[in-house]
Amino acid sequence: MRQIPAAVAVIGLTALALVGCAPSGPADSGCERVTAPASSLDLVDVSGAQGAPTAKTTDPVYVTKTSYTDLATGKGTPITTDKQDVQLGITLLNGATGQTVLSAPSRLIQLSVLEQTFPTIAKALDCTRPGARVVSAIPAKDLEPSLVSQIGLTEGQAAVLVVDVNTVFLPAANGVPQYVDGSNIPTVVLAPDGTPGVIVPDAAPPKDLVVKTLKKGDGEKISADSTPRLHYTGVLWKTGEVFDSTWEKGTPVTLSMTNVVKGFADALEGQTVGSQVLVVIPPSLGYGDKESGSIPADSTLVFVIDVLGIDTSEDAQSATQ
Repeated sequence: MRQIPAAVAVIGLTALALVGCAPSGPADSGCERVTAPASSLDLVDVSGAQGAPTAKTTDPVYVTKTSYTDLATGKGTPITTDKQDVQLGITLLNGATGQTVLSAPSRLIQLSVLEQTFPTIAKALDCTRPGARVVSAIPAKDLEPSLVSQIGLTEGQAAVLVVDVNTVFLPAANGVPQYVDGSNIPTVVLAPDGTPGVIVPDAAPPKDLVVKTLKKGDGEKISADSTPRLHYTGVLWKTGEVFDSTWEKGTPVTLSMTNVVKGFADALEGQTVGSQVLVVIPPSLGYGDKESGSIPADSTLVFVIDVLGIDTSEDAQSATQ
């Protein structure tokens, strides 16, 4: 195997968790899969289990523009933005020689990271869903120049890329907005990209755990042993200051329910993928009378949490141990 750019190698080596956001609403709103086939794709023979594709060519593959077709279609959450976290298995061939450049099992990555090496990949995977297998031929001009050099392509030649889509995480909560009742409840406002802002009322904090579902998703339920993938913003009740935000970091997280404070875990258990939850955690269910980083002792915490999915990958297990 030749040395390849980090954006590609990361699939076979480690987990990458960079994600952005999208407006609220159904994840598949207006999402209709359209392919761009070419006769040369018939020269590619693909096999292997879902998530670990292998491929070979019967003759050299040439295309003048990125072409792609589906060998299998999936179901569930579609890819609608290059800011989504996805788990992909890929095989990359030199289309001129048929040599396998990379064959990597399914790992977690943000689609925009792959775009650094394959600028047209988001278009090739648009509206694909978990279970899809896509074979594409990409001319050298549509590839990152260092990859072209490293895999030995010349002008006019192409690479063959086979992608298995195993998991697609939501870019933001997409559930149905819910009516929220109660007094002295923080107000949540959403930016156009889905980033939440929290306005804490000028009042004494509640003494008990408060959980309000702002959006109700229809996905899988979180259990006590789940490893949900989340976007969240946390603020201090006393000052209204943000002490932690995956939105600001640009990075959602996979969390073990056993590795968070009790109030956080209690609020999430039973919630569904696609939901957005407002949580007020009293000190007794948070960090108590101990300081934790930028969180003072005896702090009441307010969280807005977007449930993007349940991460069942090996990456999730290593991230939460």
